[in-house]
Amino acid sequence: MKHENEFEGKGRFPPWSRIPSLKEMAEEMEIDHDALVDCFAQQYSDEEIAARFNISSQVANSLREHFLKYGIGSVMGGD
Repeated sequence: MKHENEFEGKGRFPPWSRIPSLKEMAEEMEIDHDALVDCFAQQYSDEEIAARFNISSQVANSLREHFLKYGIGSVMGGD
């Protein structure tokens, strides 16, 4: 039986993720990824982003939350 300290410094998870990247999400909705990130950088409100990209404010908020939690790319490793 392995003890917890045997895993110290070693990744426990594979170096990939099933969570789509922000770019993939933007492409799926036909939104310009770079323009979206620029809106986040300029602190546009969800309503402003929604109006600019013709999406709902709920979708804009979801994209913002994804960006804040995972960043631009969602591929993270455990090593």
